[in-house]
Amino acid sequence: MVDNPNSWIIPFAEELKAELNRRGHDAYLLNSADMVRTGDILFLLSCEHIFKKLDLNTHNLVIHESALPLGKGWSPVSWQILEGKSIIPITLFEADMEVDSGVIYFQEHIELDGYELVDEIRQKQGLATIHLALKFVDGYNSLTSKTQEGESTYYPRRTPKDSELDVNKTIVEQFNLLRVCDNERYPAFFQLGGSKYVVKIEKR
Repeated sequence: MVDNPNSWIIPFAEELKAELNRRGHDAYLLNSADMVRTGDILFLLSCEHIFKKLDLNTHNLVIHESALPLGKGWSPVSWQILEGKSIIPITLFEADMEVDSGVIYFQEHIELDGYELVDEIRQKQGLATIHLALKFVDGYNSLTSKTQEGESTYYPRRTPKDSELDVNKTIVEQFNLLRVCDNERYPAFFQLGGSKYVVKIEKR
């Protein structure tokens, strides 16, 4: 299920659905919690709202790009890139009534070279999402899980203000911020002389 019809994950969710159907499963894509029906596995992909009907499916799975219990919350990839990280953990875990707190099935990672822009980063996220989802389905009869242990940390929700550039810093100093800005939905910008200037970035 993807509960945001404008989400970047939708093409990857469609690809996952198609691959599951090719393998003989009955898979379908939803964009509303009201549409969820009973089944074996529900993948909650890039969902912006807490899904509470956990009794409808045997497994309710979330894929989150952090080393849980570290990095719970919003936009973990963007925040970690801003921290200067190039190896981004990715965790497949069971949804729970407490956000990002369920048992973990797999923890892997994606590697960045430090120069990808947001669309390239999302491509790697999307492919990793498909990989982990298929890994869960293929290994369904021999799965093991572990409870989350250790301190929990949380990332806040990013706002348009988080895309603001500092006119007193260099491009190199702020390149990671430029990398995670979306040219259409939340572009980088700066303020100067009482005006706001939008900055869009492309790789050629």
